[in-house]
Amino acid sequence: MKLIRSVHSLAAALACAGLMGTTVGVQAQTVSVSSIVEHPALDSIKDGVHKALSDAGYTDKKDFKWQFQTAQGNPAIAAQIARKFVGDDSDVIVAISTPSAQSAVAATKNIPIVYSAVTDPVAAHLVPSLDPSGTNVTGVSDALALEAQVELIKKVVPHAKKVGMVYNPGEANSAVVVAEMKKLLNQQGMELVEATAARTVDVGAAARSLVGKVDVIYTNTDNNVVSAYEALVKVGMDAKIPLVASDTDSVGRGAIAALGVNYYDLGVQTGKMVIRILNGEKPGDIASETSSELELFVNPKAAKQQGVELSEEFIKSAQKVVE
Repeated sequence: MKLIRSVHSLAAALACAGLMGTTVGVQAQTVSVSSIVEHPALDSIKDGVHKALSDAGYTDKKDFKWQFQTAQGNPAIAAQIARKFVGDDSDVIVAISTPSAQSAVAATKNIPIVYSAVTDPVAAHLVPSLDPSGTNVTGVSDALALEAQVELIKKVVPHAKKVGMVYNPGEANSAVVVAEMKKLLNQQGMELVEATAARTVDVGAAARSLVGKVDVIYTNTDNNVVSAYEALVKVGMDAKIPLVASDTDSVGRGAIAALGVNYYDLGVQTGKMVIRILNGEKPGDIASETSSELELFVNPKAAKQQGVELSEEFIKSAQKVVE
């Protein structure tokens, strides 16, 4: 860690000069944050991390140097950002989303990495398990119990038999969710209908390909889809296809309902892990974490526009009703 090296070298120099009683500033630590793309959920994580540092008494530019960069949805740029952060001799790299975390892990085996908003860090080859990794990597997953997601779909659209899903097949998070959703839906006598969108600009066309084939469209936290959610909402509104999400921010953008984590709180949780590392703990000694606190957001207006009538009981059960 840069801070430890600085303290040791500074102490030695002062001892030689007979100045150990003199107050001298210590080099600020660098917290470098990357995100695959900017959208409300991922932005909330970034803000939560910064808030955790501030609440712990870390002052930007005095106690730590903060830098943030987004890859604008491009994995190649994510890799460039990761290499830059390594070249900057960062003390901690915070990687938000699976592609950014994978890029960071590929770029360094020495600098501590704290991932956030990674659905399955094991499948993404970030850590061997959720136990302490023994490596330079730890973090916080936004994994959801998909059984609860299926139940939510059934509450919103009780008659649903075919569930559409738009996703990026190149994102490990989404590939894992699709495989699991297929199994769970089949157990309920339902079917998953896939539509792939390798780029953000493909989301609208992928959604349109589901018209006439599905009873509802479910979206996970796929970054391409969340970034272009308005394109999917337009299809839902025009074709009267109900939209159910796992990202609660998507409800304000047109989804009928979502059961998901609070991404700001997830960011604060991530930030507390960063603080432990800045204070000297090794990332490999810190077990990966998840968030078990889920929130239900409901949008009655979107439900009417998409041809769904929600029960008053369901609406009242929500933590937040978007008007």
